[in-house]
Amino acid sequence: MRGVFVDANGSLADIFERQQKPNDPPVRINRNADITADQVPALLDGAEIIIIDHTPLPTDVARRCIGLKHVVFLGTGARSYMNPEELAELGIEVHLIKGYGDTAVAECAIALMWSAARGISAMDREMRAGNWLREDGMQLTGKTLGLIGFGGIAAEVARIVLGSGMRVIAWNRSPKKYPGVEFVDLETLLAQSHVVSLHLLLNDETRGFITRDRIAAMRPGVILVNTARGAVVDETAMIDALKSGHIRHAGLDVYNIEPLPADHALTKLPNVTLSAHSAFRTPEASENLMGAAWEHCRRIAEGDE
Repeated sequence: MRGVFVDANGSLADIFERQQKPNDPPVRINRNADITADQVPALLDGAEIIIIDHTPLPTDVARRCIGLKHVVFLGTGARSYMNPEELAELGIEVHLIKGYGDTAVAECAIALMWSAARGISAMDREMRAGNWLREDGMQLTGKTLGLIGFGGIAAEVARIVLGSGMRVIAWNRSPKKYPGVEFVDLETLLAQSHVVSLHLLLNDETRGFITRDRIAAMRPGVILVNTARGAVVDETAMIDALKSGHIRHAGLDVYNIEPLPADHALTKLPNVTLSAHSAFRTPEASENLMGAAWEHCRRIAEGDE
C-alpha cells in the first residue's frame, strides 16, 4: 500500500514529513502545489492512496489513475474539486478531514466581520493612495449575528462572539442546541441579522442556497461573511446587492473561481474585503490537518493488511 501527497506546499510538506512514524505506509511527497489534474496519474504511478490539497480530480482523470483506491482530501470541500459519487463507482473512496481548522476559520470569519463593520480594508487602501478616508463604522455590540449552518466552525464563531456583546442566532438543516445561541427559522434569521455568516458544506442542496430572493430578504445594510464555499451564494445577486448598498459590506474568503481573477467584478467594489481562501491557514490548523491525513493513511493501510 503506497501513497502520494501530490500537491504539497512547502510548509505542509515539512509538517507531513515530520509527523511520519517508523511503521507508517510509504507516502511520497511531491513538493509542488502548482500542478494540473492531467499530471496526477503520472505522479501517482500506481499508488493506491492519493493525498490531495486543492488540485481538481475530475472523474475522467481518476479513471487513468491505475490502482487508485483512496482519496484523502485535505478538508471537507471535496465536491469543489471532484465528484465523490462518480469516484465511488470506480471503486475509489473519498476520505474527508473535519474539525482540523474550526478555530482558525472561525477567527477569520470574525476578523472579516470586524473589518467589514469598521471599513478597515477601505481605509487602508485609501491611506496608501494618499487619501484620508474617514467614515462611520457599524458598532457591533448589541447587534445580531446570524449563522447559516451550525457545525464545528459556527460553534467556534458563537463561542467567541458571545463574549463580545452580540446576540447570536442560527439556522441549521437539522436540530441543534448550543448555550447562548437561539435557533430560528431561516426567514427570521435573514430579517433580524445585522451580520450573516455562512457555514454550509457545499453539496447539491446548498449550491446556490443564498439566492437573490434570500439576499433581498436580508436586513438592508447587512454585512455578509462567507468562509464556506463561493458556490453557496448567487454571486451575481450578491454583487448587485453590494452595488445597491442592500449589502453594506461583504467579507469573502471563498469564490466561484479561485484564484480570483484580477479583473473580477468583486475586485472593483469598494465595499468588499477579500482574502485568498486562507481562513484555515494557521500553523496549529496545519499540524492538525497533517496529523489527520496520516491517521487516514494508517487506517487504510491497516484495513488492507
